[in-house]
Amino acid sequence: MGGLGWRLVRRCFDAFAALLLLAASAGGAFAQCLPMVQADPWVIPAALPEDGDVRLSYLGHSSFLIESAGGAAVVTDYNGVHRAPFAPDIVTMNNAHSTHFSDVIEPGVAHALRGWGEGGTIAEHDVTFKDIHIRNVPTNVREFGGTRYNSNSIFIFELADLCIAHLGHLHHTLSEQHLRELGLIDVLLVPIDGVYTMAQELMVEVIQQISPSIVIPMHYFSRFGVERFIGLMRGRYEAVYSNTPTIVFSRLRLPYKKIVVLAGGGGPVFGDDE
Repeated sequence: MGGLGWRLVRRCFDAFAALLLLAASAGGAFAQCLPMVQADPWVIPAALPEDGDVRLSYLGHSSFLIESAGGAAVVTDYNGVHRAPFAPDIVTMNNAHSTHFSDVIEPGVAHALRGWGEGGTIAEHDVTFKDIHIRNVPTNVREFGGTRYNSNSIFIFELADLCIAHLGHLHHTLSEQHLRELGLIDVLLVPIDGVYTMAQELMVEVIQQISPSIVIPMHYFSRFGVERFIGLMRGRYEAVYSNTPTIVFSRLRLPYKKIVVLAGGGGPVFGDDE
């Protein structure tokens, strides 16, 4: 099915997503990567995620802390530097650069999921922990002298009837096979450096391929880079600047077609007055 076909499927699902929500169980159901219902905003700070909520905190670079209402905690692109204030249950990693993985895992981590395979194998993860389900879609890494196949993974986190995808250190646009494996994504964590991963114009193509509701930039090094990316997305997504690194959202409180720039990205801290 082509990109147009996926968009048509998404529109059809939008029409009856509310009915699906009524049929879902009251708490802890895994997402099936279905599109969300558009609802009024949206982000409400909270000390802990309540039932049906997801708490996402930007730790810096490409590391996020994802917390579920059931007490599961995950750190993405775990590198030993951008760390959560406590040991997470699960860490995910990619190995394009040393800032995206660590060989030293802190005590208390139950699962360390590496996005690359050893000895030519392909990384395959399908992990359920408490109320979160994690899987991966392998992609390739471009480097001098050629391509390292299956050396990066897009990790998908399914919780609270939402699907969050972390693109990792993505170096290319996605094939139809990649898109089928991803499914329908609600929140997309996107590297926008434009150099070490891929050109921002190509990253915009990836976002169009996936068509999430929320795009959260990561892996950037200047305000100029963020503003250029937002400019390329103008007319497709509206930018929202947060003065905190943490947001709490649920399927019923989720913005539609927004770029949410969180504070704490290792570059500038954006406030509403800037």
